[in-house]
Amino acid sequence: MTRPLPARRSVSASRAGWVGLPLVALPVLLLAWLIIYPILSAVTSTLLVARPDGSSTLSLASYHFFFSDPYSRANLWITLWTTCVCGMLLLVTGLPIALYLRFARGRLSAYVQGLAIFPMFVPSIILSYALIRTIGPNGAVDVLLNAAGLPKLPSPYLTPWGPVIGLVWDNLPLTVLMLTAGLGSIPKSSIEAARDVGASPLRVFRSIILPRMGNSLLVTMSFAILGIFSSFTLPYLLGPASPEMMGPFMQRTFSDMNDPVNALTQAVVTFGFCLVFGIFYVRSIARNRGGS
Repeated sequence: MTRPLPARRSVSASRAGWVGLPLVALPVLLLAWLIIYPILSAVTSTLLVARPDGSSTLSLASYHFFFSDPYSRANLWITLWTTCVCGMLLLVTGLPIALYLRFARGRLSAYVQGLAIFPMFVPSIILSYALIRTIGPNGAVDVLLNAAGLPKLPSPYLTPWGPVIGLVWDNLPLTVLMLTAGLGSIPKSSIEAARDVGASPLRVFRSIILPRMGNSLLVTMSFAILGIFSSFTLPYLLGPASPEMMGPFMQRTFSDMNDPVNALTQAVVTFGFCLVFGIFYVRSIARNRGGS
C-alpha cells in the first residue's frame, strides 16, 4: 500500500507559501507606499475639485481641458510618434545585432558586443552634450562637411528627430541584451536540424527563430516603450520647444506655470498609456509562469 505522497507535498507547499509571505511583505508595502499610493493620490487630485465651502466634487474638467487643448494634444501626439519610431528603429537595429552575437564566434563578435553595450555606461546628460557637439549646428559633422567642400546637412538638433537619435542610442544596449537572452533560449539542435535539411538562413529565421521569439520581442518592446515614453533628459535637451514630449511638458507645467493640477493630469494620462504596455508585459510573464 502506497502512502499519499501528493497530499503531503501539497501541504508542504502550502506551508512554504505561508512562510514566504513575511519575506515579501516589506517589498509589497514599499511598492504600495512609493508607487500605488502616489498613483491613487494623483488620480484623486485630478478628479476632485474644491468648492468655495470647503467640500469637494467629482469633475473631469482637467481631463477635458487636456484633450480639448491643441497644444496638449500635440505634445501627446509627438510623444506617441517618438515612441513608435524609436521602438521600430530599436527592433530593426537591435535584432540583427542580437542574431549576430547569438551565432557568431571569435574576437570580432566580442568587439561588436562591447560597442553595442557601451551606451549603457554613458549618462544621458553626457550623451546629449556629445550629440549636440556632433550633429548640432557647427558640430563635428558640419566641420567635416565644410572641410570636404560639401554643403551642410539639416541638423536634427531641436527637431523631433533629435530625441529619436538620442533615445535609440540610449536604449539600444538593453534591447540587444534582452533579445540575445531570448535567442539563447532557442535550442541549437532545432536550428542545426533545419540547416541539415537544406533550409536557408532566411527560412531558419522565419520558421524556427521568429516563432519562438514572440515573448522576448514583446518584453523587449514593452521595456523600451515604457522607458522612451517617460523619458525626460534627452527630449528636454535635444527636442524642440514646441511641440514637446510629455516629460518636459509636465516639468514645465509644474515649475514654470505653477499649475500642479494640470501637471498631475498630464502624468495620469501618461501613466494610462504606459499601463497598456505594462499589462502586455505582465500578461506575458504570467503566461510563461503558467506554462512552466
